Amino acid sequence: MSGFNVLIAGVGGQGSLLASRIIGALYLSRGFDVKVSEVHGMSQRGGSVITYVRADDKVASPLVPKGEADLLIAFEQLEALRWLPYLRRDGAAAVNIQKILPMPVLTGAMSYPEGIAGKILASCGRAVALDALELAAKAGSLRTANVIMLGAASRFIDAQPEEWENAIKACVKPALLDINLRAFELGRSSADR
Repeated sequence: MSGFNVLIAGVGGQGSLLASRIIGALYLSRGFDVKVSEVHGMSQRGGSVITYVRADDKVASPLVPKGEADLLIAFEQLEALRWLPYLRRDGAAAVNIQKILPMPVLTGAMSYPEGIAGKILASCGRAVALDALELAAKAGSLRTANVIMLGAASRFIDAQPEEWENAIKACVKPALLDINLRAFELGRSSADR
């Protein structure tokens, strides 16, 4: 595992901060310098939330520059499309096929673009798209969709399953550990198909 830049894109309330903390914990356990940064607009009203995780021997800035993300994890399709330019040419993407309609679409001023997941899969050499909400329901809680996406994205990060388990244990309350471990495994196995 060498230096790595992750961009997590979603909307408010989807759990991007927990996902970034888990990835950060994974890299910290490997002895890397880790910086995590959250940037959001109207997140409490369903607005865009972007979280950066940077890990390397020494990280000066927590922000991932355009074209330098090794991995894009998108909790919503339109956010995936919006932040795709931040992915490096050989980067990987894990995309939740969920659609959360932004205000211009809700008011009828714009329409939601069609075929987003297909466009992303076609433009990335390494990508996976899945229904994280459906898998989270199988795990036992819709609130685990973020960890489902981490499981799917884990195929693009060089780490052993026990390292992921330890990172999740470090970030999740003990009462919620089993359901989150189950969600991670569902996401990972779904992405491996």
